[in-house]
Amino acid sequence: MSKNWSTFFSGVRITSPLILGVAPFGLIFGAICVTTGVPEWGAIGFSTIVFAGASQLVVNQLMAEHASMAVIILTGLVINMRMFMYSASLAPHWTGLHPIKKGLLAYMLTDQAYAMSIARYNEPDGDTINKPLFYFGSAITMWGCFNITTVLGAYLGAFIPTEWDLGFAIPLTFIAVVVPAIKDRPAALAAAVGGAVALVANDLPYNLGLMAGAVSGIVAGYAAERRQTNG
Repeated sequence: MSKNWSTFFSGVRITSPLILGVAPFGLIFGAICVTTGVPEWGAIGFSTIVFAGASQLVVNQLMAEHASMAVIILTGLVINMRMFMYSASLAPHWTGLHPIKKGLLAYMLTDQAYAMSIARYNEPDGDTINKPLFYFGSAITMWGCFNITTVLGAYLGAFIPTEWDLGFAIPLTFIAVVVPAIKDRPAALAAAVGGAVALVANDLPYNLGLMAGAVSGIVAGYAAERRQTNG
């Protein structure tokens, strides 16, 4: 096996355990879409085109509640705002990569693929591997899992026993991604503030509590990092 293929499969292997959390996520999304009136093909297309799990769940709920288009779009953008930071963090590792290839990799960006890739890049031998290819192995694993389980959820969701309560897997997935990434005080403060605000504001309409938590966490983390940098 060539070194490049070895790097690709390394990304697949390291990310594969996270499938246990993402699979219920996709099943839930597919099933919820159908129960709120979205046809099966719509749920599948939603995941294939948008591919942004957390915001998909929230946006689908807002659509079901007949929220205004402005609120739906703004909520989706705020929830996915973290992708801008992920992209900025990954960009230095992909210098020289063709823009079309960067676009494909950006389309598949997820919390899991980012976390696994950055962790690998920061290892002592991180500069010796094909970084985009490692990321691609990680990202395609998440993409395939989420889209396949969306299909299963859309067509088989009605047969999943309600007592299974697969919803517990969603927060566990994010905990598994976030906790290893908290390596300094700014990151810890961002997580603490974001989580606390989201919890306190949980009862706000249109899931605005999640938006408030995301924005608060970003601001707190940025402020803490600036203060730490400036001494």
